[in-house]
Amino acid sequence: MLNPQECVLVVVDVQGKLAQVMDSSAELHQTLLNLIKGTALFDIPTLWLEQLPDKLGQTSPLLYQELIKQSSPIAKQHFSGWQAEQFKDQLTALNRTQILLVGIESHVCVYQTCSDLLENDFDVHLIVDAISSRTAANKQLGIEMMQHKGAQISNMESLLFELQHEAVGERFKALLKFIK
Repeated sequence: MLNPQECVLVVVDVQGKLAQVMDSSAELHQTLLNLIKGTALFDIPTLWLEQLPDKLGQTSPLLYQELIKQSSPIAKQHFSGWQAEQFKDQLTALNRTQILLVGIESHVCVYQTCSDLLENDFDVHLIVDAISSRTAANKQLGIEMMQHKGAQISNMESLLFELQHEAVGERFKALLKFIK
């Protein structure tokens, strides 16, 4: 089971025009927004990456407004976020081992980030309804490749309820707003 005190949400490259041409882009953005807000209720830190932001643009405005409340984006040039020293340093400093991995594209940047995290002994959980690629086939292939390497899969609703454990309290009431 996931432990909120061991989790970090990692958001990969949901930026610029590319984010708008993802398969099911509107649903992806809404799920990501709900996930960012939902994990914040558990005080789960968020690290977010941007691939060559000077060329590809900033994180989608809807997500940027929520993410900037928690931290600043980490620019990268490698496809894997692990190769960005700032990301590696910030993640290591958090001293948490469970990674909730989301973003785009499933078969490239998310895949390579996942692979490096797994190789460095992190427990990676893919939130599959918060991951996409330009095509549904590439999204699915990326998820299968990551699972084959050892990543676990979940979805936003399952994840938030797993973190919550019980159907009582103010946090549970707040979570219901993201799920309905």
